[in-house]
Amino acid sequence: MKAFIALTAAALALGLAHTADAQEATAQPATAAQAASAPHPKAPLGRWITESGNLEVDIAPCAASASAGASSANTLCGKVVRVLANRSMSAPGTDMAAADARPALGMTMLSGLRDSGSGEYQGEIYNRENAKTYRARLTPAEPDQLLVRGYVGIPLFGKTQVWRRPAAEHGSAQ
Repeated sequence: MKAFIALTAAALALGLAHTADAQEATAQPATAAQAASAPHPKAPLGRWITESGNLEVDIAPCAASASAGASSANTLCGKVVRVLANRSMSAPGTDMAAADARPALGMTMLSGLRDSGSGEYQGEIYNRENAKTYRARLTPAEPDQLLVRGYVGIPLFGKTQVWRRPAAEHGSAQ
């Protein structure tokens, strides 16, 4: 009799576990669909000061263009909203001689940023000092810190900068 009770209890436990797994599996597609249409809760939205202190960049959903259609809805871009200084990143202590003569104000520095699924954003970053575009990975580190890694090919061949929120936004991360 004890063996029968133990076997029945085990079968019941397996049945309940299977039912819970099935309910979880059917609930996940809706969750995944919702996640695909909304930025990650720790998305790097808002204003950031670059590590050099030269620029204030506003990261927001990219402006939709007629050719981009709905694909730009889940993509983030970063536009320069304030120029603070003109220091060189490659030669610290000197003024930057930008290879790109266009004014920095209004320039799109980050483009095509998409959530990789782990809270990191992959896209491109433009370096106006040498007028080159690199692949980029953005990782929200703390409420007021953003790790920005520009690289060529694979992230191993790159450099990480720490961007910070402007003083007015400290503690009010979006």
